[in-house]
Amino acid sequence: MRTEMLNLVYVGVGGFLGSIGRYLVAGAVYQVFPNSYFPIGTAVVNILGCFLIGFLNGLTELRQLLNPEMRIFLLIGLLGGFTTFSTFGYETIASMRAGEFVSATANVFIQVIVGLSAVWLGYNVTRYF
Repeated sequence: MRTEMLNLVYVGVGGFLGSIGRYLVAGAVYQVFPNSYFPIGTAVVNILGCFLIGFLNGLTELRQLLNPEMRIFLLIGLLGGFTTFSTFGYETIASMRAGEFVSATANVFIQVIVGLSAVWLGYNVTRYF
């Protein structure tokens, strides 16, 4: 029980810091590209998050440098608050590395196509309220 409570603290603090980081990084990008018609701040955050989750998982798998608590803080908390797109990218690549191409393809399809459809549906449902 105590370990689970500590894990929640690691995730919460990491998520808090990651969300602040997302706000600051995206804001800085939009300061550099103020007239962009493309959501470049979000794209930079997502791509940076994907790089960081790959890098941190590489340190864990190849070098055993991160203990479980640090992984929870960094991967679930910090990067989860920064962008969940990094987790999506990592899980898709992990499925592909494991030879689970159907699972990887389904993950992309479900999260992108169904996710975008859910945004559209959620937006349009508001017309009835």
